[in-house]
Amino acid sequence: MKDFSPASNHKHNKVIRKEDLKEYEIIGDGADGIVYQLTSDRCIKFFFKEETQQRELEALRIGQSSPVMPRLYQYGANFIVMEYIKGFSLARYLKKHGQLTKPLVEKILNMLDELKKLGFTRYDAEIRHVLINELGDLKVIDHKRAFTSDQPVPVKLLKGFKKLGLTDEFLRFVREIRPSVYDEWKKYK
Repeated sequence: MKDFSPASNHKHNKVIRKEDLKEYEIIGDGADGIVYQLTSDRCIKFFFKEETQQRELEALRIGQSSPVMPRLYQYGANFIVMEYIKGFSLARYLKKHGQLTKPLVEKILNMLDELKKLGFTRYDAEIRHVLINELGDLKVIDHKRAFTSDQPVPVKLLKGFKKLGLTDEFLRFVREIRPSVYDEWKKYK
């Protein structure tokens, strides 16, 4: 593995080129960047814009004490090296299993509590950005909007459940587990 660590005397402004990553497998890509797997437990996100990298880095730094956030290892002006989550997305899990369970909904609610506890104003996550690791724990990725969106209800999460026909099932479990939260969320289904 190449050393992507920033030089200590350069205040973390090291820049990498996309070509520097060509030997690594692409494990994700989107409008903001490309994610490559570096090792069995680390990946690197290469950002197209430094501003996006800064927003995601801020969220990762603040979230290092949380069990739902990937560990942060290194960064530079246009990249972040973080924990590679061995597992699969909640979207993929639900497509395969076709149903939610009460324990899974409890984990989702606890995950959302964690995001709120961290002070994120985006109290939400897309189901494709919620990962289930080998132990069944939930981790959330893609935090560039953690402090720029202000949504007290997990609208994107609910939209993801709706696409899969699971909104009613999700809200039924929420009503059992936390009736007051259900009363707040039911109008968004």
